[in-house]
Formats: sequence, C-alpha cells, structure tokens
Amino acid sequence: MVRVAIIDDHESVRLGLEAACTNAGLEVAHSVSSVAAYLAAAEGSDPVALVVLDLSLGDGTDVTANVTRVQGTGAAVLIHSIADRVSLVRQALAAGAAGVIPKSAPTNEVISAIEQVASGGVLNNLEWASAIEADSEFAAVQLGRRERDVLHLYASGLPMKQVASQLGVAPSTVKQHLDRVRRKYVEVGRPAPTKVDLLRRAVEDGILPELNPGGTDAD
Repeated sequence: MVRVAIIDDHESVRLGLEAACTNAGLEVAHSVSSVAAYLAAAEGSDPVALVVLDLSLGDGTDVTANVTRVQGTGAAVLIHSIADRVSLVRQALAAGAAGVIPKSAPTNEVISAIEQVASGGVLNNLEWASAIEADSEFAAVQLGRRERDVLHLYASGLPMKQVASQLGVAPSTVKQHLDRVRRKYVEVGRPAPTKVDLLRRAVEDGILPELNPGGTDAD
C-alpha cells in the first residue's frame, strides 16, 4: 500500500482528501496543517512516498523552504492548490515539486496525480506548463548598479570580504546588497538561496557570461 501524507491548513480539505485517498487504496500516514507538524510526525516513522502540500499555508512559511524541507524526508511533493498565484507555483516547481494539481480538479484526477507522482512520475499538466512558459514575463530582475556589481563579483566566486574590498565597502554592506538581490529574485519566482543559484541567475540575466558557451567541452 502506498503511503502518503497531506499538509493543508484547511481541515475540510484534509478530511476530504483523506477520504478520497483511503477509498482509492492509499494509506494516509500523516494529515497535518503545517510542515513543522509533518516533520515532527514523520520522525522515526516509516517513510511516505508522497506529500500532498498546500501551496500557501496559513502559518506564513515560505513555499521554497516547505518543498525543500519535505523533500528532505525522502518524499516527493505534489502541490495541491487553487494555483492562482503563478509566482508561488514557479517557486514550488523550482524547488523540486513534481507537479501541481488544482483543488478544483475532480477527485479522480487528484488521485491519479497522487498515484503518478508517488510511483516516481512527474506531472505534465496545464498548471505546470503555464508556469514554465510564463517565465519570460518576469525573467528580468530590476537590480541597481551596485547590486549588479556585488552579484557579478560574488557569483564569480569571490568571498564576501573580497567583494567588499574591491568595492570599497564594508562586508555588512555587501551582505545587505545580496539579501536584496535574493529578495528580488524570490519576488519574480526565481529563488536563489545558494551561491550556485546566484551564479545561475547571473548567467541567465547576462551579468556573467555563460560557463560553457556552445556546450563543446566534454566535461
């Protein structure tokens, strides 16, 4: 029997989804209102194959962090949402969610999506396609000159202190610029939580050249 978990802060949604999963022969191992509650319940218990995760939880937690934390337990993530906030959908997909199924979908479609993702599949549905195709609408991030300078140097590989030295500012100022850069990327649905992510964004936005132009290197 496939074990799944449900994270949704609306009790009526959880109860309805629990019943549908049970009727379909799925085992609902955990049904909770937050990622923190899921992590606490999952600790020491048998793993689940899939977590059905609400896109926007009432506790104000970040969707990227939620998807990442859930995946840390070894479970795949299926976003179950009204899917009206495309930027959040993009963030969830960028974080590694396997797909999106709207809460307005018929129950049999929701169950089919759960079974597909739980078995290792990835959804290629309209919500996902729309989120990806619309990336160009907000691909450009409005960075100030100094923010671009900081991103260029930091993403090139320099540590924060060396960036500060080259620009003649304090390391704390460099950190403030980087924090603003990261916030701006989150706002357009292209989160960059790590230095590697910032490098990718800098290349994507033409702040740094492509690492392997033409793709000719075997490595």
